Parts: sequence; C-alpha cells; structure tokens
Amino acid sequence: MILKKKKIIVTGAAGFIGSEIVKRLLSQDIKVFGIDNLNNYYNPLLKEKRITTIDEINKNNLWSFYKVDLENSDKIDEIFKESKPDIVINLAAQAGVRYSLDNPMSYIQSNLVGFLNILEACRKYKVEHLIYASSSSVYGGNKITPFNESNSVDHPVSLYAATKKSNEVLAHSYSHLFQIPMTGLRFFTVYGPMGRPDMAPMIFADAMLKGQPINVFNNGEMSRDFTYIDDVIDAIYKCCLKTPYPNVHFHEERPEPSTSFAPHRIFNVGNNNPTNLLDFIKLLEISLGVRAIKNMQPMQPGDVKSTFADIDRLKDWVNFSPKTSLNGGISKFASWYKEYFNSSYYQAP
Repeated sequence: MILKKKKIIVTGAAGFIGSEIVKRLLSQDIKVFGIDNLNNYYNPLLKEKRITTIDEINKNNLWSFYKVDLENSDKIDEIFKESKPDIVINLAAQAGVRYSLDNPMSYIQSNLVGFLNILEACRKYKVEHLIYASSSSVYGGNKITPFNESNSVDHPVSLYAATKKSNEVLAHSYSHLFQIPMTGLRFFTVYGPMGRPDMAPMIFADAMLKGQPINVFNNGEMSRDFTYIDDVIDAIYKCCLKTPYPNVHFHEERPEPSTSFAPHRIFNVGNNNPTNLLDFIKLLEISLGVRAIKNMQPMQPGDVKSTFADIDRLKDWVNFSPKTSLNGGISKFASWYKEYFNSSYYQAP
C-alpha cells in the first residue's frame, strides 16, 4: 500500500504515542488531521509542547489540528466530512489504571462514548481501515506468560482494562456488520522522551532528581514489558500498510480471539522482554546519576504483577521486531528528561 496518497486522522494527537505517529506520517509527506481535547489529566503544557514540535516540522502544510472531545459527535462528524480520511488511528482515551478508581465516568465518556463516535464516523464515511489502541491491561488476572492473543481476556481487574476490552468487542461488531477493516493494538508499557508524566519512568525520574522517595509497589515484586516509543511507532506505521481481511480458516466451533470471520485483527505490541521493577530502577539510577530512595508499598488495586508480550503474530503480520533495548531506551529517556525538565519552558509536576 502507498500511504503518500492517503489521508489519515489521528486522535489523541497531542498524546505521547499520538504525537509521535503524527511526526512519522508527516516525515513521509502524508496528510494528517489531528484531534485532541488537550485535557488536564496531566500537565497540558507537555501536550502543547508536543503540538508545537509537530507544527515545527509541518513544512508542506500537511497537518491540521482540531481541539475537540471525541464525545462531541457533531464535531467528529464535521471533521470526518471535511477530511474524508482513508485511515483512522484512534489513540485518544482516558488513560491510567489507578485514576479509574476515582474518576470512573471519565473512562465511560472518553473510552466508550468517544470510541463509539469514531466507529460511527468510520461507518458513515466509509473509512478503509481503523487502527485503534487497546492495552496489555486487558489480560487482567492471567498468570501464564508470555501473554498471547489467543488467551482469554474476560477477567479485567480495572475499569480502564474493561473499557479497552469493550473497545475490542465494539470494533469487532462494527467490522463484521459493516465490513470495515480494523486492527486493535495491545500496547505494553510504552516509555521514552516526551512520555506520560503519570507513568513510572517520569514519576521515578522526577522524584529521584529531587531527592524524594519513590513508591515501589508490591515491594518491587513486579515486572513490565517496557516498550520503547520508536518501536511502537514502527508497529503502528507498518499496520497502516496492511489492511486486515477475514480469516477464511476461522473455526467458529473453536474461535481464535485475535482473528475473525470479519476483517478484524488484534496484536500485542511489546518488547518481548519483561524487566523486574527493581532492575528497571537500577538502570534509571545509572542513567540519571542519582540513587533512588525506595518506599516499599503493597500491591495497588487494579494493578497486575507482571506483563510479558508474545509478539509472534505481529512479526508474522508486518515483520515487526523491536529494536531498542531497555538499557538503550532508558539512556535516551534520561538524557531527554534532564535537558527538557531543566528548561524554563516546563517544570515537572
């Protein structure tokens, strides 16, 4: 598929992953329409900075930005009608597991109502391909690793995970009913420069550089499949190049969860290399040049002990292979963090 002739909508365009895929698409001279509400879930100055970096590379006037909530169905309809997108990359969502315990309604509005509005717009304007963000959190209480797309994801342990599981189910129904090709991507702990301040790398780095203690949950007996942002963007971009099609070998008596009789596929996007939380902290200490003051805490409600992505299906589908080691990724993140957060533009929360 030649993407240069395609028009692409990216929702969550001011977010961590969204802003990076926009920059990748613009670097290939692809017309991009960005949507984001620039909410204050975390410091909006960082989101504004991401938009500024996009504006700076928009040399060929291929970038348009709309400050809009996905829940605003009329505005979403207007944007789709104006842009007539070929591909939609839906990355907008209310993120965070712990935040969902205190603010459940924001997840229903953004992750369910907002996502339904995107599905309806894709149906109405005959979009060729919808790529949407799911999450490793859908694996919930699963204990057997690595997590494989054939595993059951019927036991979420957080509201956030439940909304992401719901996205997959809604997407499948629309893909089947209206024959819209759709790709769901289950992201595993994405990190890197310009990342989210509510995630461990940013929280830890900020506290460590200020000489403050960091909370280490489950007494450090946790592991995550940390995935560097460049590898995630590579996966999304490659999925733009391949449109899902029905699996003619789908066995309805023994259904395979990641594929379907509809043009709908689901893939893990991870590093395929889980790291213990204490080892992760050690790497961060080395890269930042400071010692962490660790405050050991019990497991938090909604958290899972371990994540580990089986990425064989994505390798087979688009020849995806992560290229950034955790050591190299943490080094890049730490270099950016020290430079960016020492600047006068923005101070870490």
